[in-house]
Amino acid sequence: MPQPTLMNLKVLLPFQIFAEKTGVLRIVAESRAGSFGLLPHRRDCVAALVPGILVFETETEGEVCLAVDEGVLVKSGPDVLVSVRNATAGTNLGKLREAVEQDFLNLKEHDQDVRSVLAKLESGFIRRFAGFKHE
Repeated sequence: MPQPTLMNLKVLLPFQIFAEKTGVLRIVAESRAGSFGLLPHRRDCVAALVPGILVFETETEGEVCLAVDEGVLVKSGPDVLVSVRNATAGTNLGKLREAVEQDFLNLKEHDQDVRSVLAKLESGFIRRFAGFKHE
């Protein structure tokens, strides 16, 4: 009986490859619409990921869980690329969920605060610049 085609998973961070696995049987990820699964023969797709737990299974390692920040998943043929801002590996699912809640979600709130401050600085700069133009 021929071996079924398995997937190749690559988890990318902004400046490095976090994980690269071959022989992946299944992948479960989280999007805004909820969790979804990928099997080797699923059609190609693209999904926006939210901070959560990414689960994949290989014949050699069994089920592996990663905490991932928001990003994008792209499946093209047997290749699955997951590009996220941050990721953490671990064996304790509770600690991984805690990492998602504390690190990734708090970072998102911090990013929103920074964007708000930058928007205020930009609007102040534009007002002052417009004032110079009228003087």
